[in-house]
Amino acid sequence: MADQTQPWAERTVEVPPQPGVVPPQRDAFRRGVAAVGQPRTPRTEQFPAVDTSDWTADSAPRRPMGWHLAQLRRGGEWSAAGALFAFVCWGIWAISGRGDLGTPLLTFVLSLLTAVGLFALARLVGRLVLERQLGRVRRSARGAHLVTALFLAGVGVAYLQQTEWVVSAWNWVTGN
Repeated sequence: MADQTQPWAERTVEVPPQPGVVPPQRDAFRRGVAAVGQPRTPRTEQFPAVDTSDWTADSAPRRPMGWHLAQLRRGGEWSAAGALFAFVCWGIWAISGRGDLGTPLLTFVLSLLTAVGLFALARLVGRLVLERQLGRVRRSARGAHLVTALFLAGVGVAYLQQTEWVVSAWNWVTGN
């Protein structure tokens, strides 16, 4: 019988042997008890080699490409609205120049490429800060789309500020 002062000690009850009944054989493994005095069998096989070349730092499961594309589309209406505003303001600026549209078109394309780069930078910062540092899962790209939309709205306002008749109309409305 186990010591009563130690509640974690295993308690056993001895049953007297009965004739004709074979007692069940006990396992060699008992939880919390080390096998003492039993000979060790030598290991005949080597440990298998593990390929660590494809391990990543994240233990998160890999998601399909469609999931990532759907995540990038969420919030896209913000970028689309900013691009539409910038396009309309660019159109007003380009038409009021009454000249060749080659240089204004190149300016607009470069502005859009800058917006794409800003979007990628915002996504990268979000990945580093939100996912890696804070351990959060991003379910959309709304923040990056909002930053891009604000940039494109600023580009549109800059185009309008370069248009002479828009500036004079603004000054007339505000009384300057």
